[in-house]
Amino acid sequence: MRDLLPPAVAVAVAGPADWAGELLPDERACLGERAVASRRRDFTAGRVCARRAMATLGLAPAAVPAAADRSPVWPAGVVGAITHTRDYCAAAAARSADVRSVGMDAERHKTLSPEVRRVICLPEEEEHCARLPAGTSWPMVIFSAKETVYKVWHPIVRGWLDFLDALVELDPAAGTFTARIAPARLDAAAALRPPAVLTGHFAVADGLVRTAAVLPHH
Repeated sequence: MRDLLPPAVAVAVAGPADWAGELLPDERACLGERAVASRRRDFTAGRVCARRAMATLGLAPAAVPAAADRSPVWPAGVVGAITHTRDYCAAAAARSADVRSVGMDAERHKTLSPEVRRVICLPEEEEHCARLPAGTSWPMVIFSAKETVYKVWHPIVRGWLDFLDALVELDPAAGTFTARIAPARLDAAAALRPPAVLTGHFAVADGLVRTAAVLPHH
């Protein structure tokens, strides 16, 4: 993820030991005793990476518990994002004085069924994907980009977007994407100054689709 984010954002990618690392008390409490092994493993790696990213910023270790909707609750003065997919986990953190919000996502690179694409992609996005070079699952890249956009959006608005609330356009040559938020969602959250357009970066390599975006202060 380091290659997709600016220097103001610290990034940590999980190593083998991080999946079984230590959680702080507040993190253990929100995870609960009934969490299945895979959920516990992903959660642990994400929090270990989050603390390592914050340490890169010169910050003291602090818990990153989860809200009721499972979004990470960062310490005061910090914004960040966590992502995990099979055998991959990463966290990003930045000082809120430097960055308004940050999002990132990682997915396994695979072909999506027509049924899944209809849930994720707008008709304009399906047409866009059909014009892009063969060999890449572009709908999966759009899916990941939307996950990143929603992670940027959520801390500002305290609510999620639906998949069809953002229109994503990809630029494979530049490795960038542009997302435009539906006017109705912007109007509903106008008092919070949500972003109408977000730009980010993506990469497809080693069986992974990775996306990331930062919302600067205006």
